[in-house]
Amino acid sequence: MKIIKNPEQFHCWEHYAVELPVEYNQSYEEGLDIEPYKELIFNTHKLPDGEFKEEVAEAIAKLVNELPIREGYKYNEPSDLEGIKALRNLDLKKADTPSVPLEKKIAGAWYGRIAGCFLGKPVEGLWTKTLTALLKSSNNYPMHRYILSTDVNRDELAKIGLQPWHLCSNCYADKVEFAEADDDTNYTVMGQLIINRHGDRFTPKNVLEAWMAYQPKNAYCTAERVAYMNFLKSYVPPYTAYYKNPYREWIGAQIRGDYYGYVASSTEQAADFAWRDASISHIKNGIYGEMYISAMLAYAKTSESILNVIYAGLSEIPSTSRLYEQAMEIVDGYLNGKTKDEAFANIHARYNNENSHDWCHTISNALIVTASLLYGQGNFGKSICMAVETGFDTDCNGATVGSIVGMIYGIDNIGTEWTKPFNGVLETQILGHDKSTIDDLIQKTMEHIEWFK
Repeated sequence: MKIIKNPEQFHCWEHYAVELPVEYNQSYEEGLDIEPYKELIFNTHKLPDGEFKEEVAEAIAKLVNELPIREGYKYNEPSDLEGIKALRNLDLKKADTPSVPLEKKIAGAWYGRIAGCFLGKPVEGLWTKTLTALLKSSNNYPMHRYILSTDVNRDELAKIGLQPWHLCSNCYADKVEFAEADDDTNYTVMGQLIINRHGDRFTPKNVLEAWMAYQPKNAYCTAERVAYMNFLKSYVPPYTAYYKNPYREWIGAQIRGDYYGYVASSTEQAADFAWRDASISHIKNGIYGEMYISAMLAYAKTSESILNVIYAGLSEIPSTSRLYEQAMEIVDGYLNGKTKDEAFANIHARYNNENSHDWCHTISNALIVTASLLYGQGNFGKSICMAVETGFDTDCNGATVGSIVGMIYGIDNIGTEWTKPFNGVLETQILGHDKSTIDDLIQKTMEHIEWFK
């Protein structure tokens, strides 16, 4: 009997042949000498779905893994930890003195991440022009509060080309009784479980084993879904990140690193932990995004300076990378008087939020995080709203900005209007941890911090 695969039964994330245009964009941006094969890639993408298309795509995947860097490419972007460390600019780190008690910082980070995620969750996936129209229609632009069920009027939505099901209807602030499950907070709890089991000895393989143990396949997206499936097929890290993975520099790792920053004793340890996590599903800037965020959070435990926190994060990634270069452009623009509107307009000019590769890329979203931190100037609500209203991956960026601002300034800097809807409870999709009190998560974090002192 001949076995016939039916791609329609599975998500496109599980079918490399469907995403060949993304592969081309990814390969070109990371400097691979892909141009001679552009016609082959796009012609293969046009083939009817079926066994032949899959076989040609398999050959393309093998080809991509063997391509050299093209001549004249100016970036040096290793994926191995020692290679990354060799290219850091450690002079960026500044001395700092904290005044906010540590437990208040940790509480701020947890509640900040949950609130920022919740703010962006209803509108995840909307293009910026549609998001702006929605916010304006409900007198919430510039954004300054959660989206409410009363903001979602069918007639008003129709005027901007939306239907109620285009929004995540289970997370309006006037309807929820706890923080609804989301991958942006699932991974923070997952990090706690990994640290609780393995301490500082956890390996990339341990992370994948935890993924298998605690969540089903459908809990994972893009690069994470590919890594999960690769591991099931007996590939091991770092090959789980490389093999038929066109999403290898997308945002998935960047949203996974918070907990490592919460508990690490230094920016270097946080970046090391983040590398172990990220390298199972990502390469190059996909890895750097998680290292950047984790290092920022580790430093924020002992700082109340947003600029110093950003510098500390950048000090742990290669200064020869695209992420470092573009993040420093945001910082330099801020210091030289560039306005908030100019900063975000430049991000939109460089990255197209209506293109899935740009929308979900690590760098575009890391730039939004960096700009929101700087121009939010420590105001929690202003910072997370800025991160969400500009579009791209709204819940991811809101969560990350909320986590960092919450860590820098502590829970007392977060108004109760941002925390009240959750009633102190976080839901997850993690087996055995469907609901947790946020206070318990905070106390366990404090316990883990003591492990690494």
